[in-house]
Amino acid sequence: MKIALLNHGCAKNLVDSELMLGLLAQKGHQVTLDDNDADIVVVNTCSFIHDAEKESVQAILQMVQDGKKVIVTGCLPQKYKGELKKAIPEIAGMIGTSDIKEIVDIVDKVAGNKKYAEHVSEKPEYIYPENIERQQITVGASSYIKIADGCNYHCGYCIIPQLRGEYHSRTIENIVEEANSLVQKGVTELVLIAQDTTSYGIDLYGKQALPKLLEELNKIEGLGWIRIMYAYPSQMSDELIDAIARLDKVVKYIDLPLQHCNAEILKAMRRPVMDYEALIKKIRDKIPSVAIRTAFIVGYPGETDEQFNELYEFVKRVKFDKMGVFEYSREKNTVSYSMMEQVPAKIKKQRHKKLMTLQQKISREINESYVGKVLPCIVEGCTDDGVVLMRSEHDAPEIDGMVYASSDSQVVPGDIENVLIERADEYDLFGILQ
Repeated sequence: MKIALLNHGCAKNLVDSELMLGLLAQKGHQVTLDDNDADIVVVNTCSFIHDAEKESVQAILQMVQDGKKVIVTGCLPQKYKGELKKAIPEIAGMIGTSDIKEIVDIVDKVAGNKKYAEHVSEKPEYIYPENIERQQITVGASSYIKIADGCNYHCGYCIIPQLRGEYHSRTIENIVEEANSLVQKGVTELVLIAQDTTSYGIDLYGKQALPKLLEELNKIEGLGWIRIMYAYPSQMSDELIDAIARLDKVVKYIDLPLQHCNAEILKAMRRPVMDYEALIKKIRDKIPSVAIRTAFIVGYPGETDEQFNELYEFVKRVKFDKMGVFEYSREKNTVSYSMMEQVPAKIKKQRHKKLMTLQQKISREINESYVGKVLPCIVEGCTDDGVVLMRSEHDAPEIDGMVYASSDSQVVPGDIENVLIERADEYDLFGILQ
């Protein structure tokens, strides 16, 4: 019986999907990414915000309509176990966020015509299943490595701790071993992910161990770049900043979601209240060529015009290299859900647009400063008409811009080549391979 998998949501979910495919392949199941070709379809779902849930539910309904036996995994069953089965009775099986190793058992039961099978732990406790060869959905220049899962913070807008449980780090040895095997398969860039990468190791080693992990990964022969995503502002220690500055394979790129700058809003969000401007100045002083990506939420309950303007002016002064802006999404079971002063949708939209328009201008100025410079870029692939698709170290896969380069010679995905930048727009760079 052939099994297909559809993945929704973040890169952390993608790794879980690849682990499930690995488990199924290990047990001799035929796996495919083409749902037309399969009898059983596993839909790995996201439940971070309402729009993501809607997308996951639509995928489930579509597969049911296509006559597939559907097993739903990930955040949706963890959040809505009973309700989900009631709403879509045709679902054949369900697995919670921390139960991915049960996938084989559930698939076997569904394949054996059991009417319904589920394994959803009441209290999720995500422990990474170490001895499994991930079946990679995306094999290319870069690959994600999940260094931890779960979260010990309780931000006012976020449901992740309830869906994923407490923070659990993997050991340095296990991560380095996986990194080595990925590099042997031809991966050039490793992207480290967790709900918060900067807390890595505190639960295992009693102190922040990300600097030590970076040092060990930096020794891997044949590895080109190491990228850190999802850093937490209060965990940006001097030791970590120094490690990023010093280690040659660690790209000079910091993804630091700040969410806001106003002290009252940060307090209401249950985020660290600290001088973000001073932190960014310190990072830029210690890592001269660094690019900083951030994310903000506009329209958090109680956000006044004055508080939004403070954020606007902050963005204007600091000039982030990359920035995402999200309209606050009201999620059940979060602190902010029942806050009185919900901001009207129209105002959220206006604030979003205003901040993104400002960022476009900043982004264009920063990109134009690269014109005339030579940047090392990683090859992602080529278009049919011979344009080489690349990324600079200042661009994370799938979320940041691209570098489009013309070339006379053949290039191989994963190679890191120098590109002379000739022109720029708001998000992308254009140049010639040197």
